[in-house]
Amino acid sequence: MSREFPDWINPWLAAQGRRDFGGTMPLVRMPRLLEMVEDEGGEAEFRLSVSSDIDGRPELDLSVKAGLTLVCQASLKPYVENVERRTVLTVIAEEAEMALLPDSAEPVVVDEGRVALATLVEDELILGLPVVPRNPEFADVNFSSGELPEPEEDSGTRKPFAALGDLVGKQR
Repeated sequence: MSREFPDWINPWLAAQGRRDFGGTMPLVRMPRLLEMVEDEGGEAEFRLSVSSDIDGRPELDLSVKAGLTLVCQASLKPYVENVERRTVLTVIAEEAEMALLPDSAEPVVVDEGRVALATLVEDELILGLPVVPRNPEFADVNFSSGELPEPEEDSGTRKPFAALGDLVGKQR
């Protein structure tokens, strides 16, 4: 794990110094994300630049990148979803300040004047996950037509739904 960052930052102090943070973070530090992925191993790469917006509020320019193992809902097999996101967050001290922000601003409310970098990275990765995980190999398959893709050559693995295709064919 590369570590060029603290666990918590004070965004106002970091903005004054126009600080940059970055490195890699293990996925096991992100409990909400772990509930959504198949494999707890691996890590996320991130880069955070802190500056101030025109009104003097801290802005967090965050880029994240990770290969996350999900279960394809078409094949029910694991695959790696490459997630890359970049966002700019405007720091506010309390939710009441949201009304003062422009519509285009993405707010983040700080906890006791500080923000956890792992939480920011985790949030962005969760937002980057597909609603329905689907391996790109099945992108052209129309499952609503009732036609199933030809199975790959078997390497000794069990195919629990192979008989289902035969049954559907016999009923028509």
